[in-house]
Amino acid sequence: MWKQQLIYTERGTFELFTKGHGEPLCVTHLYSQFNETGDYFADSFTSLHKVILINLKEAGNSVTACKEEELSMEETAEDLEAIREALNISSWHFAGHSTGGMLGLMYAINYPQSLQSLVVVGAAASDYTKTKDCIYHPHHPQFAYMQQLIEDLKLPHLTKKERRTLSIKRTKLSLYHPEQYETYFSKPIHKTMAASRMNYFSKEFRSFDLRKQLASVTTKTLIICGKHDVQCPIASSLQIHQGSRNSSFIPFEHSNHYPFLEEK
Repeated sequence: MWKQQLIYTERGTFELFTKGHGEPLCVTHLYSQFNETGDYFADSFTSLHKVILINLKEAGNSVTACKEEELSMEETAEDLEAIREALNISSWHFAGHSTGGMLGLMYAINYPQSLQSLVVVGAAASDYTKTKDCIYHPHHPQFAYMQQLIEDLKLPHLTKKERRTLSIKRTKLSLYHPEQYETYFSKPIHKTMAASRMNYFSKEFRSFDLRKQLASVTTKTLIICGKHDVQCPIASSLQIHQGSRNSSFIPFEHSNHYPFLEEK
């Protein structure tokens, strides 16, 4: 189990969970709600780092936003910096999967002095839904099904069993071998979605574009992507790599959106 902690910062109180030993490494996601059971992606780093898994504003027991704009990526990067300062950490590592990776890029652009290294997995530096091989593009064959699952997961009165069934269906769409779901997700890890954050992101990402700012990222960066990623297609990761000055890129040949599980 992960150790829960409430951190008081100048930007509000945040809930975080820690596990592991070593140099501090921050992990978060734009709209996931974490708890003591942890996170599969964050678990990847606990053997080498003290991992700090953060619930952002309006996720878990973290502070509620006073205005909707506080849920933006830029404001969230400021929250991360306030948390780092409150923890008295001079600099840390950051690892982000999917929207967590997008946030990592924003953080590296705005606070390069706070980062020792950055890991970006299955992410993008601009609107990734404009290509037809993305499951969020209207012409993708699974688009309507994915959208329905997302909307169903936002329903407030779902039973645990109903929520789990929907989550499994949604996740299987992003696996190269969906029949291996039970093998990949075998740990007792349970997390949910912060609907208000998800809703804000669904508006914000239309104007999300960090491509011109990538050249300013001096942080040592590792970019990873599954070759068959349907959420953030591999072209998005290549774009980050080509735009960054200090990055390396590793494609995972037999993975979709979860290379840290599919090719562990």
